[in-house]
Amino acid sequence: MSFKLHRISAPLFALLFTVGAVAAHSQGCILARSPEQAGLPTEQGGYLQPGHWQVTIGERHQFSYQHYVGDVYQEYRAQQGTQVENRINLATLGITYQVTPRVSVSMDIPELWASRKSQSSPIEYQATGVGDMIVTVNSWIRNPSKATRWNASVGLGAYLPTGNDDVKNTTSSTNATTGVTTTTTAPVDYSIQPGTGGWGGVLNWSAYTTLHQNLTLYTDGNYIAMNGGTDGVQRSTSTTTPLNDFNSIADQYLLEAGLAFPISKAPGLTATVGPRWEGVPAYNLFPVSNDGFRRPGYAVTLGPGLEYTRSGNILSAGVYKAVRRDRTVSYPDSVYGTHGDAAFAQYVWLASYTRRF
Repeated sequence: MSFKLHRISAPLFALLFTVGAVAAHSQGCILARSPEQAGLPTEQGGYLQPGHWQVTIGERHQFSYQHYVGDVYQEYRAQQGTQVENRINLATLGITYQVTPRVSVSMDIPELWASRKSQSSPIEYQATGVGDMIVTVNSWIRNPSKATRWNASVGLGAYLPTGNDDVKNTTSSTNATTGVTTTTTAPVDYSIQPGTGGWGGVLNWSAYTTLHQNLTLYTDGNYIAMNGGTDGVQRSTSTTTPLNDFNSIADQYLLEAGLAFPISKAPGLTATVGPRWEGVPAYNLFPVSNDGFRRPGYAVTLGPGLEYTRSGNILSAGVYKAVRRDRTVSYPDSVYGTHGDAAFAQYVWLASYTRRF
């Protein structure tokens, strides 16, 4: 028998699938694309039953243009017209199969459409393609048939380098004095590459508790621990800062929490509100090597969402506004006594459609 959350449907985050596996997706120049979590019970379906499937198509959009060094906004970049603008659209197909009442297997397959340009240049760099996949095995801690007020799940999985981390663009520029046109082919910035070039391990977690008949507290997150080192894609040939010549294979993380409550006058409709914290650490959990160029940092966003559930169909949408952004010091920064910047988004837009059968 499926369990009903006292007419409280699953929180928004449980139904969205982002970054993608390379995941997530990102806070502009900060490459954080952790996938959203799946697994909390929904109002009309309860826990996913053994032998049943859940398929989700999720979309994440963001426009990153505000530069930060640490947590200080670099307003002069806008005044000088030197802002770097990243546009990210990340669609993810999430497939879950329920093996037993507690155990499920999930796969996340992302597709990235991204562009990057500087306000001071007419050149726009673009990248599209399948991203890095994630496969996980998840298990509820408590027996679903006995979990009437709270439950939690833990998942372990693998991060697979299925995406291209070496997408190249060819650009042309003409010397105003000589009239000579020069053509250059080079990899685009790693923030818009579909892949990371590395393997990793994934730890997922999620939990909920019913605070009241019409109020549920939820939380979830994941940490993607990468193999470290560099991906072999050369971004520069500097002799003074050689640690930044190649792209780093960096860890990433996501943590979410919030409240979910039904809209009494609209059956099947649930509102959610809560924060999201996602980013890239300066040092990997398993430091084979922290060499390579990375833009570590994090963004904390806060926003509302809506979810509508009917007959095994679930529609979700949410808008999250940044309340804190911080570009932290990378390992090469600490070696060279520098502190690079990164462009962050003001808003993150999330939407998804889920079908259970």
